Amino acid sequence: MLDLVNYINGFIWSPALIYLCLGTGLFFSIMTRFVQVRYFKEMWRLLLDGKSSDQGISSFQALAVSLSGRVGTGNIAGVAAAIGFGGPGAVFWMWVVAFLGASTAYIESTLAQIYKEDDDGQYRGGPAYYIEKAMGQKWYAWIFAISTILACGILLPTVQSNSIGNAIEMAFGSGPMVETAIGTLSSAKILSGAFIVLILGFIIFGGVKRIASFTQVVVPFMALAYIIIAMVIIGLNISRLPEIVSLIFTDAFNPMAGVGAAIGWGVKRGVYSNEAGQGTGPHAAAAAEVDHPAQQGLVQAFSVYIDTLFVCSATAFVILITGAYNVHGVGDAFIVQNIAGDIAANSPAYTQMAVESMFTGVGKPFIALALFFFAFTTILAYYFIAENNVAYIKRTFNIPGLKFLLKVVIMSATFYGTVKTADLAWGMGDIGVGLMAWLNIIGILIIFFMAKPALKALKDYEKQHKAGVKKYTFDPKKLGIKNAKLWEDKL
Repeated sequence: MLDLVNYINGFIWSPALIYLCLGTGLFFSIMTRFVQVRYFKEMWRLLLDGKSSDQGISSFQALAVSLSGRVGTGNIAGVAAAIGFGGPGAVFWMWVVAFLGASTAYIESTLAQIYKEDDDGQYRGGPAYYIEKAMGQKWYAWIFAISTILACGILLPTVQSNSIGNAIEMAFGSGPMVETAIGTLSSAKILSGAFIVLILGFIIFGGVKRIASFTQVVVPFMALAYIIIAMVIIGLNISRLPEIVSLIFTDAFNPMAGVGAAIGWGVKRGVYSNEAGQGTGPHAAAAAEVDHPAQQGLVQAFSVYIDTLFVCSATAFVILITGAYNVHGVGDAFIVQNIAGDIAANSPAYTQMAVESMFTGVGKPFIALALFFFAFTTILAYYFIAENNVAYIKRTFNIPGLKFLLKVVIMSATFYGTVKTADLAWGMGDIGVGLMAWLNIIGILIIFFMAKPALKALKDYEKQHKAGVKKYTFDPKKLGIKNAKLWEDKL
């Protein structure tokens, strides 16, 4: 199974996708005149200013839901994997894909806002919706919707829950081994899986409002606690920080693991972590209540910064400063070996060991707890995304019980991921991310060349911003944007 998954990933994550992610980010950065830099102050204002409604959640709640998808296993285990397989230089390429990807996040999230719909009193939207309405290709939208249900309903939750299981097992021990139909499993992982599924079921059966309410409290609190711990570790080793920064930049251009490995792993784990261009963030963006589509695009661009430049960087500095990492070479060889060779890079182990080396007896349980909340809220975000695409399909084929079936499937996948091996879970997750990224990036590029709706929205917002209006409005017909019916009706 692992060999098959790796074979498929070899095609999906070819150099073409790596450079497509970087190239698209650079292209949209130039086209928007680096909106991610020019409107940084405005991003902060919008983040704190939003209000919810009966149909939609607030900008901050939408940010929290999308951040719950962005801030997850990728920030703790993903960064470790990038360093373990790509070397310290991979961190630099994670920064690059985040900076450029912020403009991609603006484009896709603004598109989601422009083409959102009111579905029985709740805003829905995302790539499937804007591909159908802006591109006019329903068949392509269906392929994206089905791929996303597969990725977010089955493949990606296994990565998040697997990291929780591994972190808990490393922090508290495996406990007695149990023979089951799917192999010999540790009782710690079985109990962890059962607990995760129980809470997951309670929240997802409560709907999007419950998901938003949960994530807006948990995500900022845990992200802040995690960053504070990281800052303490960096502060205690501040004399080594210039050396570590120099190592990251030097290794980015003279990589010990090879140029392809550094860029490849940096971009792969960067996209996995911040999700820019992947097509997941737009689903939460569409659910927000805003006066102008560009506003939520700017808020979502800011979430990429929070994810990679803050949380991922904190993890990277902690791992590199404490030296709790290896760099894998060809086969079983190591280019750098600081710790035992049997410790998996595709797991939270490097991060746990790094924090444990500074806070003995506290580090491993703290990372297990942080990872539980990060990964659990990411699974909630995946359910929200998959449900949006089920709702899209139900617009054409209203098959009863589809949403209930999705809930059962994602709970089953979550349990399965908790108890299985890390390499298989990450491999399946990479397939899901890669499929969505290919489909979404090609879609938003075609839409841009066809009509430039997100760019028109940005120019309209800039015009109103310069005029100092107190209440922003959005008139799609005036801007030559077609099929934005909800905004037309609202106006």
